[in-house]
Amino acid sequence: MNTMRHAFASGYENLSAWSDLLDRINVFPVADGDTGANLRISLAPLRDCETDKSQALELLTRCATGNSGNIAAAFFQEFFQSERFADLAGNAERGREKAWAALARPQAGTMLNVFDTLAASLAEKTTPLPLYLSLCTKLQEAVLATTQILPDLRQAGVVDAGALAMYIFFEGFFRQLAGQTTALPSIPRLFAGKLAINADFHATPTASFCVSALIQTGDQPPGADKIPAEWGESVVVLPAPSGIKVHIHTPDREQLRDRLSSLGEIVDWSDEAMDQNDPTRFTGPEKRQIVHIMTDGAGSLSREMARRHGITLLDSYILAQDQSRPESLHSPAAIYALMRQGVKVTTAQASTFERHQHYQSVCQQFGQTLYLCVGSAFTGNVDIARRWKEKSDPTNLLEIVDTGSASGRLGLITLLAARYAEHATCAEDVIAFVYQTMTDCEEYVFIDQLRYLAAGGRISRTGGFFGNLLHMKPVISPINNEVRKAGVVHSRRGQLSFALERLRKGSSIIAPVVMLQYSDNEEWLTKTVEPQVRQVLPGAEILLVPLSLTSGVHMGPGTWAIAWAGGRVK
Repeated sequence: MNTMRHAFASGYENLSAWSDLLDRINVFPVADGDTGANLRISLAPLRDCETDKSQALELLTRCATGNSGNIAAAFFQEFFQSERFADLAGNAERGREKAWAALARPQAGTMLNVFDTLAASLAEKTTPLPLYLSLCTKLQEAVLATTQILPDLRQAGVVDAGALAMYIFFEGFFRQLAGQTTALPSIPRLFAGKLAINADFHATPTASFCVSALIQTGDQPPGADKIPAEWGESVVVLPAPSGIKVHIHTPDREQLRDRLSSLGEIVDWSDEAMDQNDPTRFTGPEKRQIVHIMTDGAGSLSREMARRHGITLLDSYILAQDQSRPESLHSPAAIYALMRQGVKVTTAQASTFERHQHYQSVCQQFGQTLYLCVGSAFTGNVDIARRWKEKSDPTNLLEIVDTGSASGRLGLITLLAARYAEHATCAEDVIAFVYQTMTDCEEYVFIDQLRYLAAGGRISRTGGFFGNLLHMKPVISPINNEVRKAGVVHSRRGQLSFALERLRKGSSIIAPVVMLQYSDNEEWLTKTVEPQVRQVLPGAEILLVPLSLTSGVHMGPGTWAIAWAGGRVK
């Protein structure tokens, strides 16, 4: 494997492990809590060591999202071109200049200062090993200084999220290049007192839409300085093939579109409302939890639900149209649309290194952690976590439970465990609750078309009982590390009748919680399934959530599922 490409992948994976923390402290330029998520999306092309470099550079522009993602992409368009250590200094300087130039109104006290420090530190350096420790110290100082430079950060009492993200990336990058095995002090220790937002902080209201536009402009594309201030805020302009990519915040999407069209032909456009009124935006994981809960993204929990209940999600990756993106940061609607068009969509596990970084990050942030792992029959996550624990967990902070589950069953077990942990007085009680819930929890998955399982080679892994059912709609029940065929029906109406019958048999459950999971059929579940479930279990708490995208990619559009368990904790 190319050493330099491996270093870029390690930097990305290091950043990924701390992305939730970055989201929690994101207050500048807009307090919208998505710096970590945007950087994971934007820099994902750096993760694949096998992708052609020119293709990866093009993807950096295409994938860049959000203010931080677009600024970072500007830097890495140059820095990523490095083939050997001697290339880094020149490319860091060019990347630094490009990142500053990409902003219409650049601000000190951000990741720009980290790029400045990196470029200055690399000048005339010839080998990575002597550089590693001194560079990390200088980058740490640059990040800590951001709190005093920007008023919003000073009021919030935190360092800049983007600057911290770049520290984390470069620490992983140069650690890999230097072959360094000695661990530095943890992130919580290095930035102590600067990783939690002050309770009296209030975000400054800002423009309500985040716009990304790809514009064909001809031979002389305008720079960021050519975008008038009245057009919007947080303007970042990246060079793109035959034009520019513009990121901008605006209160008026239509007026902005008219203005941008004066620069050239708009060939791609997206806009997203920015909600700064979410009461959970600046809250970290629940302080009341006696033990922190972590699980795999293969469970049917959205990132919003996980954040609300203080749950850490560990993503796998979805690969589609030459792009790799963490599963919980994909648009499920877009993925299912591609699948229906016949586009190949696959999944990939995070690397062992990335998973190890996540375990370390969570334990350093939260202490005692309960990892509710996707079933060992489905992935190797349990074994990888146990091997990390043997070598790297001398104080026994990580407790690993093989749930034997995925999808809704895993998601529901995890959700109920997180709720229980808010009221429990000891970790042992939470673990006992989890094992009881694993016994009580049932799930049925209704597959619309078996051709997706067949195309992915998954049929043989689920018991070999689908061979003559390609024109039927099987019902499966994943439990205890195996997938059982629970029945076969002919139609969607038959699927619903099957589900309601199973619910009636379990209707004696005390305070049931029901998780309805949809792929690309949310409307049908909302209007048809949920009302009938409520008739059968009028006292139930019913949650309508997206099906785990990992499961959805394997089982295909049209799939839906229902899981339930007792023991609701209010």
